[in-house]
Amino acid sequence: MQSFLPARQILVVDDDAGLREQIAGYLREHGYVLHLAGDARAMEAVLAARSIDLIILDLMLPGEDGLSICRRVAGAGGPAIVMMSAMGDEVDRVLGLELGADDYLSKPCSPRELLARVRAVIRRLDEARSGAPGRAKVYEFLGFMVDAHRRHVRTPSGTTVLLTAGEFALLQAFLDNPQRILSRDQLLEHAHGGEPDPAGRAVDVQISRLRRKLHAEADGEIIRTMRGAGYMLDAKVSRA
Repeated sequence: MQSFLPARQILVVDDDAGLREQIAGYLREHGYVLHLAGDARAMEAVLAARSIDLIILDLMLPGEDGLSICRRVAGAGGPAIVMMSAMGDEVDRVLGLELGADDYLSKPCSPRELLARVRAVIRRLDEARSGAPGRAKVYEFLGFMVDAHRRHVRTPSGTTVLLTAGEFALLQAFLDNPQRILSRDQLLEHAHGGEPDPAGRAVDVQISRLRRKLHAEADGEIIRTMRGAGYMLDAKVSRA
């Protein structure tokens, strides 16, 4: 009998009530369960009551702003985050990704573009939870253990590394292709479902952040830059 994953729960955090309803209405039509919040306090109430898979988070909010929320939620290993901003400043886009956002869109954006981003992030979450066909469930390399089902990374010292959905998708791409050069386009397919890079350098930013988290717990360079070609995981990987 075929099994189905339950509808993914999405929380829209934006102080523009009209835009919140517009986003929610469109995503509901495509099978998602939507919750709405106008600020950080309302967001926390929803997170306490619901199991949220993904937050669509506005940058400019009353009280605590989106960047602060992103840093706090992503740092605690919380839901995936797609940030949105009307400012369109590259510095803000890159900073949002540096702080843990899985994707970033400038407002206004088309509902179809937002849906594509949401689907790409949700697809990664679903793969991590259900186990993609043909993929290993547990990987080991250089003393690290990675449980793909639980999206859990344990370091050689036994501590846990918290990764965003985008970072984990990239790590799993490397683990499935150890000691092979992966181009930016190949990594973009894993990180953003093949959709155009919304920030122009999102993959590079996420690779940089993944490197810092892994290299802080290891001796030597794990993810190498292959100039003009892409990136490579320089380690032998065992799979179970």
